[in-house]
Amino acid sequence: MSAKGERLHLRVDAEQKALLEAASAATGASVSTFVLAAATEAAADVLADRRVFVLDEQDWLAFDEAMNRPATDVSGLRELLSGPTVLDAPQTGGQR
Repeated sequence: MSAKGERLHLRVDAEQKALLEAASAATGASVSTFVLAAATEAAADVLADRRVFVLDEQDWLAFDEAMNRPATDVSGLRELLSGPTVLDAPQTGGQR
């Protein structure tokens, strides 16, 4: 890991601060170390849910078979995806 040159600033209420201080003391870590470790682990978990999924053998075989099937045309899908959308409509009245 590289040297730490970046900072995060957090505002917490008194109850949150007391909770973080108690938890960090219980683990023998500073509040900064405790918060950084917990936040980093939570961030990795959030991102892992978007990049990695686990299947049992039966589900993996079904997934693998579906991924290896030749692509097929879905009636109307090409037209739907190539036509204009509500996002293409001109904005009126200052609404976004």
